[in-house]
Amino acid sequence: MLKLAQFITLFFLGANLAQAYPKNIQLEYDVARNGKQFAKVKESFTQNGKQYSIKSVTKGTGVYALLGERVLTSAGTVTSQGLKPSHFELHQGKSAKKTLIADFYWAKGLLKMQVKDEIRTEKLESGTQDLASYVYQFMYNPPKMDEVKVTLTTGKKLHSYQYKVMARGLKMDVAKVNYKALHISNETSASDDKKQLWLAEDKYYLPVRYKLTDEDGDNFEQTLTKIHVE
Repeated sequence: MLKLAQFITLFFLGANLAQAYPKNIQLEYDVARNGKQFAKVKESFTQNGKQYSIKSVTKGTGVYALLGERVLTSAGTVTSQGLKPSHFELHQGKSAKKTLIADFYWAKGLLKMQVKDEIRTEKLESGTQDLASYVYQFMYNPPKMDEVKVTLTTGKKLHSYQYKVMARGLKMDVAKVNYKALHISNETSASDDKKQLWLAEDKYYLPVRYKLTDEDGDNFEQTLTKIHVE
């Protein structure tokens, strides 16, 4: 009986460990625009109890530094389904006109977005994320099917993106570190912005590379350079 009890204890301990997610994440990226160095990104994710906070700071390099820092913040709770944002902000340099704010009123099913002096509202769908939180949501809900729907607010609008799984277990060397990556893309969707993400299957599905082609045809590539997880 003792051996059986020990087995059951170890089984459930292993199950709990399998569901253990990092509480502190620090990520750094280099960003290239049309093949030339454009910016650097520093991100942090922290969880304290059931509360989470995310901060992402993009700072241009060279002449692009004149654009000022782009700062995204997201705060909310961690639930059994993953991240549930309550407040999001986007700031670009010192320009108050470019500030975007979104508040999630889950009990009312309402998303309220503040753009300059205008208040915009949308119906809040279950699982909606913001521009800072959505990539961290893959930690809790990695793509299991061949298609993935991502609904998020940019602070100005509410968008739904349909991603397709392009590859699983893809071997990648990023900043001299080997990763096994999941590649997803929305390039075949009707969205103006075409995005591709490579998520590290062996590192909590954190993004190691992004590619974005915007509506003007500019290509941005964001590549992981440093990672710290605890």
